[in-house]
Amino acid sequence: MMLSSVARWASRDCPRTLLQQSCLRSFSSAPAVGAAFDKLGVIGLGLMGHGIAQTAATAAARDGVHSSVVAYESDPTFLDRGRDRIASSIDRLVSKGKLESSDAEAILGKITYTTDRDALNDVDLIVEAIIENMDMKKALYSDLGARCKPGTIFASNTSSLSITQMALASGRPEKFVGVHFFNPVQLMKLVEVVRTEYTDRAAFDDILDWVERIGKVGVSCRDTPGFIVNRLLVPNLMQAIALVERGDATIKDVDLSMQLGAGHPMGPLHLADYIGLDTCLFIVEGWVKDFPDDKSFFVPGILKQKVERNELGRKTGKGFYNWSGDKRGDPVE
Repeated sequence: MMLSSVARWASRDCPRTLLQQSCLRSFSSAPAVGAAFDKLGVIGLGLMGHGIAQTAATAAARDGVHSSVVAYESDPTFLDRGRDRIASSIDRLVSKGKLESSDAEAILGKITYTTDRDALNDVDLIVEAIIENMDMKKALYSDLGARCKPGTIFASNTSSLSITQMALASGRPEKFVGVHFFNPVQLMKLVEVVRTEYTDRAAFDDILDWVERIGKVGVSCRDTPGFIVNRLLVPNLMQAIALVERGDATIKDVDLSMQLGAGHPMGPLHLADYIGLDTCLFIVEGWVKDFPDDKSFFVPGILKQKVERNELGRKTGKGFYNWSGDKRGDPVE
């Protein structure tokens, strides 16, 4: 449920530029200076997890950041699907001349796929990217905390859930951080690195260093709802929806105002549709429940109504706009 999936719209040249930086670099077997995480584990190979595994494997093959990447899914079907996603992504880079075949083989050779959780017991860093369900995440981290070696650091790729709650569930909160990647991981440079009041400073600095060594730009943030990007973005979307709900402005005029007046690549209602109105509702309802005294978190009635009617935006063909695939049509009257 990543709001960050639309961030790539902010820079039309971003994919080409970043591919040149990350894929056309010469590969080397020399280990990276100061590498702290020899063996990396990635849990969950969905939309975000497969990109994290591919990015880490690329850094492993190119700069020796890791000796290996252990990619874990509990379900063999999801494991195979994640493996296929990574292979297809690498194949596209080769077919476009962005990556040599030998380099592609080196990247793929760094990844070990498994449904055996014991394979994670001796990794140095685990990045988790499973479904955004706190109960599931807590159960996972409770198990990992009991099985992994004492030095293993845990990092959750959640976009909206409390890092602190997961850290406490792990039994080793001093070795727990958030690492919020942005979609598509292979292209987007930003990673929000999130600390709690329990996070050990050395562990946090090691993660910031790791983010840089895999080719990303890390920004630091405390464990606040939505971190930086979504904390600013989601309330903005809710205010835009509320403007329309009150009849203060039309859908078209709200979006046009933010495009031409604030220089945004798309308006907030277009963006909400693109993300998925169900995703927006899920996040803000969670914040309202967890932080009832924070008046910046509220749920517009029209948002709830649209989700109840399955008008979820781009994914269902109708939200604040009519959609045909990824092509936006006219506003819904």
